[in-house]
Amino acid sequence: MLRTLILCSFIMGLFTPNAFSAEACHSDGDVQFVCGTTNPEDLYQVPGTPWVIASGRTSDSEGPIYAVHILDHRVQEIFPANALAPEHDTATYRDCPGPNPVFQPHGLTLREGSSGMHTLYVVGHGTREAIEVFALDVRGSAPTLKWIGCIPSPEGTARINSITALPGGTLGATNFDPSGGELWEWDASTGWIEVPGSQMNGPNGLVSSANGQWFYVGGWSDQALVRLSRRQSPIQIELAPVGFNVDNVRWGNDGNIIVAGHVTRCADGSDCELSVARVARVNPDTLAVQQLVNYTEGNEFFRLGTVAIEVEDEIWIGGIRGSLGIARFPK
Repeated sequence: MLRTLILCSFIMGLFTPNAFSAEACHSDGDVQFVCGTTNPEDLYQVPGTPWVIASGRTSDSEGPIYAVHILDHRVQEIFPANALAPEHDTATYRDCPGPNPVFQPHGLTLREGSSGMHTLYVVGHGTREAIEVFALDVRGSAPTLKWIGCIPSPEGTARINSITALPGGTLGATNFDPSGGELWEWDASTGWIEVPGSQMNGPNGLVSSANGQWFYVGGWSDQALVRLSRRQSPIQIELAPVGFNVDNVRWGNDGNIIVAGHVTRCADGSDCELSVARVARVNPDTLAVQQLVNYTEGNEFFRLGTVAIEVEDEIWIGGIRGSLGIARFPK
């Protein structure tokens, strides 16, 4: 019966993109779910609003972007369905060839504006590898997106994964390559520049300090949060081991960093406990680690956790590999 309900909800979401979905998935013990999304790989709460933006994926080259209400758990697709007509900012994004109506959304970040108008950056895969840029308007009854440009990925990178908004209009990004990736910075005047000293195996999630002096990187291969200095000499790099493969990282409500990931295989064939979703809190100054969530089994509509954010008195976890909802854990 549960499988039937989930399948019906999924099909209705595919064919009624303008509708809100308030139906909650059945609980799994203390774990609650928000349904109405497909593979919500990344989550970003818009500050000062009741809205969470979620990236979705339906294939390697397609997927929607959702807005999720944190109070009543309504889900609305805001791209490509319900998006406003594109308006290319050719001055800022002069290397962008034009709008891209179909791509697979991946990592998200936000540059806060004023009066309910912000800039949303979305890593996009498919017909082109680029960061797609949107004007995000949260002044109405539901958020709206308008495509305004794109930033083609640096030449030679394997797969841009996560991004962070830096001071002065600059953007930071990770090139996820388990055999040897690195960080990059972009701004409109210089284009892409590789971040010195950022070479590491599997750099995944990414946030930065408000003053732009530090990167905090999800070290997927190292199973650690990596703190890397920015524009400082000598370069400083430190690891905070967390015991799982780190996917996305987000700032928490109390100034700590929320680190999310999973354990899908054991290193060197050794015994370990596999986990669908793991979450830890890391102090950005001391790098002290506190474990928060270890969801070992998952279920038929939540397969693999990739990101966690603090929402009110809960921790919300997004996922992929057939995840049809956002898991909600009590703090």
